[in-house]
Amino acid sequence: MIPTTRSETMTNQAGTTRTRPDVADFRATMGCFPTGVTLLTCGRDDDLTVMTLNSLTSVSLDPLLVLVSVKADGRMRPRVRAHGGYAVNVLSSDQGDLSREFCLPDRPEGAPAMSLLGAVPGVTGNAVVPSAAAWLECELHREFEAGDHALLVGRVLAVSGGGAGRQPLVFHRGGYTDLPGTSGAGT
Repeated sequence: MIPTTRSETMTNQAGTTRTRPDVADFRATMGCFPTGVTLLTCGRDDDLTVMTLNSLTSVSLDPLLVLVSVKADGRMRPRVRAHGGYAVNVLSSDQGDLSREFCLPDRPEGAPAMSLLGAVPGVTGNAVVPSAAAWLECELHREFEAGDHALLVGRVLAVSGGGAGRQPLVFHRGGYTDLPGTSGAGT
């Protein structure tokens, strides 16, 4: 049965009946899926823009491609277009404070952000965070519209940290958590 109005219900094969999901239902359901936490950086020094991001996906091994999702009308998308690329910094389990700082609308930018992150220019010119668990530097390969977001596919030009042994910051059900058998951020 496909509902045609908000008041109709959907029934799955297990017999569970739900009304058509709203944004809160969708967010709660997606919260069941643990994600890593990253900082997306574009530019460096006085020209740096940073945002917290948990939508990072490996897309292809040949060529090496990753995908990130940003608000279609947000400040990051035009910056990535203008610079032609971005860096993705995979936060480590002790960097929850940076995740919280850079998810705010009035988050630091420019030189203050560079200093707060302890960032350095990467090989592509975008800031990378040496204390992160890992980072990837990308040139913008393709862009896709996806509702209120834009999907930015990047061709990976440089990576670092994959073998460093630092535990990643994990986000699950609205809070930070540790991978089983590790210590780190907590909730």
